[in-house]
Amino acid sequence: MKWIHDFQLFLFDFDGLLVNTERLHYQAYVNVLAMRGMDLSWNFNRFCELAHLNSTALKEAMCAEVPALAADWPQLYAEKKKAYFELISAGKIEMMPGAAELLAALQKANICRCVVTHSLREQIEVVRRHLKPLQTIPHWITREEYEKPKPDPECYLRAIQLHGKAGDRIIGFEDSIRGLRALRQTPALPILVCPSHHPLFEMASEGVVHFESLADVSADKLSDKRNGYANS
Repeated sequence: MKWIHDFQLFLFDFDGLLVNTERLHYQAYVNVLAMRGMDLSWNFNRFCELAHLNSTALKEAMCAEVPALAADWPQLYAEKKKAYFELISAGKIEMMPGAAELLAALQKANICRCVVTHSLREQIEVVRRHLKPLQTIPHWITREEYEKPKPDPECYLRAIQLHGKAGDRIIGFEDSIRGLRALRQTPALPILVCPSHHPLFEMASEGVVHFESLADVSADKLSDKRNGYANS
C-alpha cells in the first residue's frame, strides 16, 4: 500500500464503508414497524437508495407510504435508534472488505485518519468495543459535533480544520451520494466505494474515482486523479 504515503490525512465515512451496519439500520426499521403491526415493503436496496440520497429522503418516503407515521416520526425514530443499539450491542457486526487491512497500514505508517459519521458517539463506542481495527483510529467526528448533516460539508470541514495542516494532501472515502457531495465541497480528493450495481451508482459525478470495496483500492486507478490533485 505505498499509495497511502501520498496523503497526510485520511477521512472515512463509517456505516457501510468501514463497518457493515447498513443492514442493521434496515433491520431496526423493520423491527419497530413490525411492533406496530406494519410491514416495510421495501427491500434492502430500496432502503439504501433512500438513506444514501439525502438526510430526509427516507423519512419522506416512509411517511408518504404510511401517512400516519408523519405525526409519530420522532417516537418511531427514537424506537429505531433503540432497536439498532440492541442489534449492535449483540455484536452482529463485521468490518467491510479491505477496511481492517487499510486501517492497519495507516496505523503502521502513522498517517492521520479520522472518521466523519452521522452515527452517535454512544453507538460508535459499542461498535468499537466489538471491532478492534476501529480502535486504531485516533479521531472521530460524530453526529453530536456538527449541526448540518451530509450533503452539507460542515462535518468534513470540521475534521480538516481539527486534524489537517496547511499543505496536507487529503483523501476521503464515502459509500453514499450525499456523503460524496459533502466531500466534493472540501479540499479532499473524493473516493466513492460501493458496488457498481448500487442503486445510486449512476448518480455519482463524472470523474470521481470509484472502487467496489476498500480491498480494491489501487495505486494505478488513483494515479491520474492523485497527480492532478497534487498539482491543484
